[in-house]
Amino acid sequence: MTTKIQVAIDGPASAGKSTIAKIIATQLGYIYVDTGAMYRTITLAAIRANLIQVGQTTVDEKVISDLLDNVQIGFAPSEDGQLVFLNETDITEDIRQADVNSLVSLIAAIPAVRTDLVERQRQLAATSSVVMDGRDIGTTVLPNAQVKIFLVASVAERAQRRFAENQAKGIDTDLTLAKIEESIARRDYLDSHREVSPLKQADDAVLVDTTGLSIAEVVTEITNLIHKKIG
Repeated sequence: MTTKIQVAIDGPASAGKSTIAKIIATQLGYIYVDTGAMYRTITLAAIRANLIQVGQTTVDEKVISDLLDNVQIGFAPSEDGQLVFLNETDITEDIRQADVNSLVSLIAAIPAVRTDLVERQRQLAATSSVVMDGRDIGTTVLPNAQVKIFLVASVAERAQRRFAENQAKGIDTDLTLAKIEESIARRDYLDSHREVSPLKQADDAVLVDTTGLSIAEVVTEITNLIHKKIG
């Protein structure tokens, strides 16, 4: 039986995980699993069900947990990248809006949400070779992954990337660079201090700092690491 290869890429918001993971998965012929999009999908579902709104700092965990059985998450390739679906509705752009950005860390900290999505993620990894990115892939979701990368970049550079991306896509254009930097720093704190599966580097993960590097340079560095690990 052919061994299924698992590549885990963790790191804070806007470190470039998804962009890099998509490219590497395509190059290697692996399945790309965007775990962040899965948490964003649950967050959007909760917003649309009026279970949470911008500005909240606490949430009724039981109510959110009850929502999970009614949330189907789907992915599909497209010419512009991967599409994300909530119960067969395309929400690719919706999950990148400011309301979801501000609430996703709160939803992701709910134990029942993490348990549910971790199981979905493990099922995907059990059937195919995958490149999976997120916050706790190497520590919790795929602790036995053959390759673990912890991707970082300075807060200033990550904010600049997010700002440029928003401008290019025409979304959240009212957000200043300073506001985005503040939001990223706040999310770093929440993600690294939550009780369940906090953001941290796995002991056997390789640290890759993308500050000042091009996408191509990061892809090359990580691809070389993968080939070195799996032969």
